Amino acid sequence: MKQRKIIHIDADAFFVSVEELDNPSLKGKPVVVGHDGPRGVVSTANYVARQFGVHSALPMAVAHRLCPNLIVVGPHFNRYKEMSQQMHDIFYEYTDIIEPLSLDEAYLDVTDNKREMDMAVDIAREIKQKIRHATGLTVSAGVSYCKFLAKVASDYRKPDGLCTVHPERALEFIDNLKVEQFWGVGDKTAQHLHKMGVFTGKQLRGLTLQQLLTQFGKMGKIFYNFARGIDERPVVTEWVRKSVGCERTYIKDLTRREEMITELDILADELEGRLARNGFKGRTLVLKMKFSDFQQTTHSITENTLIEHKKEIMALARQLLEEVDFQDRPVRLLGITVTNPVEEDVHRGPIQLYIEWPPFPQTNSGKPTT
Repeated sequence: MKQRKIIHIDADAFFVSVEELDNPSLKGKPVVVGHDGPRGVVSTANYVARQFGVHSALPMAVAHRLCPNLIVVGPHFNRYKEMSQQMHDIFYEYTDIIEPLSLDEAYLDVTDNKREMDMAVDIAREIKQKIRHATGLTVSAGVSYCKFLAKVASDYRKPDGLCTVHPERALEFIDNLKVEQFWGVGDKTAQHLHKMGVFTGKQLRGLTLQQLLTQFGKMGKIFYNFARGIDERPVVTEWVRKSVGCERTYIKDLTRREEMITELDILADELEGRLARNGFKGRTLVLKMKFSDFQQTTHSITENTLIEHKKEIMALARQLLEEVDFQDRPVRLLGITVTNPVEEDVHRGPIQLYIEWPPFPQTNSGKPTT
């Protein structure tokens, strides 16, 4: 069987890098993209800001304390999409087997590539050079025989990195990885592994499959395989959309039912538009609520008919709201999602990237603040 050749491409501090290209005076200074408000969070931080401990998803107030000279730039998504499209156009010069993960990140299967190049590392090097020439951006690339190792390799020498993990060196490479670098290992899982005395890939490989299944369920099999360099996941060029939703985080907590109904009406109007744009219809509506203490609850209702218009969305949302006891629990986030499509209505086709408003706070009119 032919050895697969997988490349993972990841732009370096993408949003901020685009802003620095458009405003060169930002270069060399600590810069983040995000909303500079009471509940703002960092979307992307450049490498200067990261030296102060500033990183993605960090509350903006904390970022300012860590780096008093921090420069905050509001997002410009149309510009990011434009740059992303230029990157993807270059990808398609080499292969049609592309799995976008975000605007600035993708897997490429170049096992049988359009240029008939033997070495995947040569393809990665050319892609990096072409992106740099076409956009001015630097990207990091990881090359290996599977998605897990290609992804880890792309993070290995950032920024502007290029790292190859050959099959015969895979176990040696894995041995030196921290468990936090494994796909699927978040903070809680890492803490659990640490309590078991497992800190590295080599120590993870020392656990039996039964031990991992007992501790982590189905993910245990994935960890078992990854620790042995086994990852047969294909690069996926098609997808099945299972839901469409929208949500808002509010600067001022919602405390009255009337306020929530008003905000749900705004969300229902937006959701109707998104359903139409995506050609999606489902039978289940899900209401998501996050309270001021960050506790979260979801409630759902399933209908016999398809949900696609604002009228039925709003009727169901109000019904679900009645089920929630939020007395003395101010609400910081509301979201509604349509899911549970019937099989014949599921859209199949090339993966498309949709930029919805990221975790920047919203006004209490439901509109994004920039």
